[in-house]
Amino acid sequence: MVTPVQPYAARKRYACPGCNGFIEPGEGHLVVVPDDYPDLRRHWHRACWFLEQRRRHGR
Repeated sequence: MVTPVQPYAARKRYACPGCNGFIEPGEGHLVVVPDDYPDLRRHWHRACWFLEQRRRHGR
């Protein structure tokens, strides 16, 4: 499940697993939660997530 986080709701600093950079408070991003493994919830930059999807699906 992919859920967008609006900038006004982003209140913490997270590390993006796609680029190992930081998502700063106030920066819109995506929260990705695998259906089978909810404990593996991760916060991604939008661009990093879309690049990951292209890489996984060969596009």
